[in-house]
Amino acid sequence: MPEESTVPHTGSMSCCGPSRPTGADPNDPRRRPDAYSAVFNSRFSTSVARRFERKGLTPIERRIVAFAEEALGGSLAGASVLEVGGGVGEIQMDMLARGAGHATNLELSDGYEAEAARLLKEAGLSARADRLLGVDLAATPDAVKPADVVVLHRVVCCYPDYERLLGAAAAKARRALVFSHPPRNVFTRSGIAATNAFLALGGRSFRGFVHSPAAMVSTVRKAGLEPVLQRKGRVWSIVGAVRPA
Repeated sequence: MPEESTVPHTGSMSCCGPSRPTGADPNDPRRRPDAYSAVFNSRFSTSVARRFERKGLTPIERRIVAFAEEALGGSLAGASVLEVGGGVGEIQMDMLARGAGHATNLELSDGYEAEAARLLKEAGLSARADRLLGVDLAATPDAVKPADVVVLHRVVCCYPDYERLLGAAAAKARRALVFSHPPRNVFTRSGIAATNAFLALGGRSFRGFVHSPAAMVSTVRKAGLEPVLQRKGRVWSIVGAVRPA
């Protein structure tokens, strides 16, 4: 559900995930990159990249970056960033431009890679960014190293098992975790239901989910982080958490 639509889009899981929880089996066809690429393809990634080049980050993305800076004492200088389902990497690029030392993106769709590589190259940031394709953090958490900041923007609502996903993400966060999610109300639930019906009619296995905000915050807290930001929005809400000293 981007700000201008009722359908969530940006990352590889952008509020559309497999209709059933994915297992740890890397051969599970529901986890194969081409299954996600069928929806989040090069045409879609080009539109995302062009919007970013024209307008920069969206308001919600700017708030995510601002929280990360605040959580790290007002500066991202030298920080490592891990983003799950970051798409073409808009948030990572902004964080790198603000001084972050390195960014890693986990992606399940290869449709973003060409545009992401182009944007990084044009910004002179390629040497400070890694993109790992086909890594499902919830299923294979050991595939990636911890980072100072972990970001999940418009991703949790695409994954059926939010506890595994957020638990794995929180475990990778040395200092802070920030994620966005749609508010749980009659409008978002109706919108997601309509979107899911449309996807089903088209033979797609992707589904969107409106998880309980309270349950997601509880999951983060159980993982050892302290939620310090819970900002409710009409379309997207943000949760920010820090690791106690």
